Amino acid sequence: MKINSDVKLDFSDVLFEPKRSELSSRSEVKLERTFNFRHSKRTWTGVPVVVSNMDTTGTVEMARALTKRKMITCLHKFHTPDDIPEDLDREHFAVTTGIRQQDLDNLKQMVAHVKPYFICIDVPNGYSLKFLDTVKQIRSEYPGITLIGGNVVTKELTEELIINCGLDIVKIGIGSGSVCTTRLQTGVGVPQFSAIMECSDAAHGIEGHIMSDGGVQHVGDISKAFGAGADFVMCGSMFCGHLESAGELIIVDGEEYKEFYGMSSTVAMEKYYGGVAHYRSEEGKRVIVPYKGKVENTLQNIEGGIRSTMTYIGARTLKNISKCATFNRVHNQVNGKYN
Repeated sequence: MKINSDVKLDFSDVLFEPKRSELSSRSEVKLERTFNFRHSKRTWTGVPVVVSNMDTTGTVEMARALTKRKMITCLHKFHTPDDIPEDLDREHFAVTTGIRQQDLDNLKQMVAHVKPYFICIDVPNGYSLKFLDTVKQIRSEYPGITLIGGNVVTKELTEELIINCGLDIVKIGIGSGSVCTTRLQTGVGVPQFSAIMECSDAAHGIEGHIMSDGGVQHVGDISKAFGAGADFVMCGSMFCGHLESAGELIIVDGEEYKEFYGMSSTVAMEKYYGGVAHYRSEEGKRVIVPYKGKVENTLQNIEGGIRSTMTYIGARTLKNISKCATFNRVHNQVNGKYN
């Protein structure tokens, strides 16, 4: 048994320190970034905010909305080729697969018919040998497709997934999602801010990239993730409850709500796997959230928040957020009198 006594931080533990800036308006900053991927050898330009591949958020309708902002939607893994319209912009969505044989069979059909730009290989535990072997297999079969995969939270696995397995983008985060109960059920995880810092440092030294997945409660957390070194930031709860989101619409006392749940929740396992297997327990929960209407207002709010961060710290481009960032550790972020 070992105890790592290094301090590990979450988004709520830090705040950006403002700096003198030549930027006089939020309109002067640039949110689009260009990435060159180590293994696929492809180049991608866009705004690196990503919708999670949960079935309530990773929808075709969401992808259409985010394409207009040059953001990415990771479609959930239960889509089939017939679900994907031919006119959907392939540079702004990813098809998702698990590591079961039926997942890989579906992926083969998706690649043949959809010809995706991105594949997201998604498992809750990126430390299993089966996951590592599956990533190697997919890289071998599809050398020209940009691969996203995870999840992990340590630099050693980040390096192995990039160097030895062929991932272009490593997904970082275990147990940090709003409807994930993995940390409570298993006691496993690393606070998200520190996980990003450590894994991004490892990835960038070997021409790899990382995607922060989970932990975002407020728009400012997206900026903090970029500041910690994330190349892409994936969100789930930020995009639930919209017109473009899936999930049952529920009326409570005349108010509209939408269902949102984790993909390891009992709801999801009953929906897709016939129930919770006898050898496991649920590691997610179901909630209902206020119906938010079209996602366009949320997208504008996200972009506006990131732009504002950049003007406060003098970062003219998104890539420069981490270079311009100085963080202060805090015990309290906001005045909560009227919360």
